Amino acid sequence: MNCRDLPVATRVNNASIIWRPAIDALFESEIKSLPLIQQGKVRDIYAVDDEHMLIVTTDRLSAFDVVLPDPIPGKGALLTQISNFWFKRIADIIPNHLSDLQLDDILPDASEREPVEQRAVIVKKLKPLPVEAITRGYIIGSGWKDYRQSGSICGIRLPEGLQQAARLPETIYTPSTKAAVGDHDINIDFAETEKLIGKQLAAAIRDKAIKIYERAAAHARDRGIIIADTKFEFGLDKNDELVLIDEVLTPDSSRFWPVEEYQVGI
Repeated sequence: MNCRDLPVATRVNNASIIWRPAIDALFESEIKSLPLIQQGKVRDIYAVDDEHMLIVTTDRLSAFDVVLPDPIPGKGALLTQISNFWFKRIADIIPNHLSDLQLDDILPDASEREPVEQRAVIVKKLKPLPVEAITRGYIIGSGWKDYRQSGSICGIRLPEGLQQAARLPETIYTPSTKAAVGDHDINIDFAETEKLIGKQLAAAIRDKAIKIYERAAAHARDRGIIIADTKFEFGLDKNDELVLIDEVLTPDSSRFWPVEEYQVGI
């Protein structure tokens, strides 16, 4: 991963750390040559043609489904590089939404292209599915809250006596609804996803999500990082084939813990 143009930390007087972003913070993109389709919590989406879209990952920060007012310089560029890294590593498991078009082809004007160059991808226009595919290898967050109340997560019964942040006996799939900006996602059980998108598609998403997570978790753990949980989003192409979309395995969609600091119970 080339972080040459991303934010860098500098030690001052062997004491404090200050951040010196090499690129300006981008709270909102401004591309006049393409129509804006949607502005999400972090991403701005533009129409390219009937079959492609441009996704710009901004530096907006979203927490608990709320967009905060202060951006983080370089965040969008880093998220884009991380997603692209994982898209390549799991391409044999499932196709993704990235296209072969180049940014120069659709944004020939350098004044429009340069502000988004490290944070934009051109993707195939697909039909998004109304499910957030969440996989968990550890019990934390809303899953921990549900477990304390019911002993289950999304209808999956778990062993008694688990502690917060404990590793689960096996990876579990705990889907949620996809909320609009400002709303909260709601955990649902697998039967509810079957009602939303059909049994065959619901099972395919579950199986792919678990397979992707387990490969990524093993890769990260070998490098000193625990991926506690993550969420994926999927869509359908014109042939109704399942495709991985949006972002994948970034700090915006996953919990990363350093292995050397990991402790059960906190």
